[in-house]
Amino acid sequence: MKKVHLLTAAALPLAGGAIFTACQPKQQKQEQQKPFNIVYIMTDDHTAQMMSCYDQRYAHTPNLDRIAQEGVLFTNSFVANSLSGPSRACMITGKHSHKNGFYDNTHCKFDGTQQTFPKLLQQAGYETALIGKWHLETLPTGFDHWEILPGQGSYYNPDFITQENDTVQVHGYLTNIITDKSIEWMENQRDKNKPFCLLIHHKAQHRNWMADTCNLRLYEDKTFPLPDTFYDDYEGRPAAAAQEMSILKDMDLVYDLKMTGAEGNKGLAQGYEGMLNRMDAEQRAAWDAFYNPIIEDFKKQHLTGKALYEWKFQRYMRDYLKTLKSLDDNVGRVLDYLDKAGLAENTLVIYTSDQGFYMGEHGWFDKRFMYEESFHTPLLMRLPGGKKGTIDQMVQNIDYAPTFLELAGAPIPEDIQGVSLLPLLKGENPADWRTSLYYHFYEYPAEHMVKRHYGVRNDRYKLIHFYNDIDEWELYDLKEDPHELHNVYSDPAYAEVKKQMHHELDSLQIMYDDPIRELN
Repeated sequence: MKKVHLLTAAALPLAGGAIFTACQPKQQKQEQQKPFNIVYIMTDDHTAQMMSCYDQRYAHTPNLDRIAQEGVLFTNSFVANSLSGPSRACMITGKHSHKNGFYDNTHCKFDGTQQTFPKLLQQAGYETALIGKWHLETLPTGFDHWEILPGQGSYYNPDFITQENDTVQVHGYLTNIITDKSIEWMENQRDKNKPFCLLIHHKAQHRNWMADTCNLRLYEDKTFPLPDTFYDDYEGRPAAAAQEMSILKDMDLVYDLKMTGAEGNKGLAQGYEGMLNRMDAEQRAAWDAFYNPIIEDFKKQHLTGKALYEWKFQRYMRDYLKTLKSLDDNVGRVLDYLDKAGLAENTLVIYTSDQGFYMGEHGWFDKRFMYEESFHTPLLMRLPGGKKGTIDQMVQNIDYAPTFLELAGAPIPEDIQGVSLLPLLKGENPADWRTSLYYHFYEYPAEHMVKRHYGVRNDRYKLIHFYNDIDEWELYDLKEDPHELHNVYSDPAYAEVKKQMHHELDSLQIMYDDPIRELN
């Protein structure tokens, strides 16, 4: 697809009004031509169905909704590899996993010497910063300032690795701390003569969903409706049946649901105990005061089978939403700061997650599959003077890097595989926009045991190939079967569709130079 390179962000004619007009005084014109700042907020495992701007069933997220109301909501936003580290590598390089070299969390370390958009923004005169979760196994490069979590990080009294290579423990709740550090950097630590790009990377909403003590008692009076596919039997889908991410079988009572003393995985139980031991006396007292009665009640019920399954789902939903409440509040703090500091009028704000997540759909938690709930990711952007409303074109997380570069007036290297979203943010409707997306998941065997697979999706159909220790093809008609329950790959009625989707898959593998095609 054609890439458009702007010479300067100052001259962008944005929908809803130009940045400046020729009749303005020269001094005012120069003030309004300052390059855009970029504030990129990314969470972990936050899924679109748990945002009220996307889905009204479960969550109320007024601050996230505020970005959507003041900017745009992408209805067809997807990832290239639905796993934390690989997804982050795709985002920061603008390339698919096989090109950036970080394709799974178990064998890979990110090559920090390679080209990334923060490095390219630095060359364009930007100051860059990263605060929060990194999860790429090597220390960050391309940032003027960074403070990162070791691995997944801890919700309570977390450690941070600093640029001095010190590990420092910070007292408090992690989502608040990351926001505090981000605002502090914007207010007091950056060079205010330069445009900036700040990546705010939260641990939330990652497993095991430990809420701030002030939110522990929220949502306890709510009973959440079961997803339509909660009791999926995986008929005709052997790869879906083989996973280990079932709420019933694989969600741990102790580690995930905080039922201390219950039967579960001993290693996970020890991990949870370590998390509790990070708390100070006041935090632990509040935690125990809330959970101990629930633990005792759970013991008395002796739940099994369907009753246990649905009880676990309700606890999962409550814990997830409590953690989300803190996240939404802290997004509001960042937006309020930008307003107060006079930065909102010249700052692109992005909110997204490193992938989607299963909230009981197909009976699952976690991600990894190319099925919609984990392949699809929320994406909100607010560009001053830009389009408001929804954007329906198909976009992917490899598109963020070229978007930021074009906004900064920096050249977009030819080896970046994503495409700038800036025309869409300006309200344009490019005739040559992509009509399909490529996906590839590699991590197997590993936690949750999702088979390796790759595939293609267009606006109606999805073709997936599970490979390695399995050879299974799946084809879905997303219009007739939005829940992806019926694999029609062998249905004669879809023979022509199958042929077309195979052709599209081959074309994308050639375009992106994915060597898996040579192995088929």
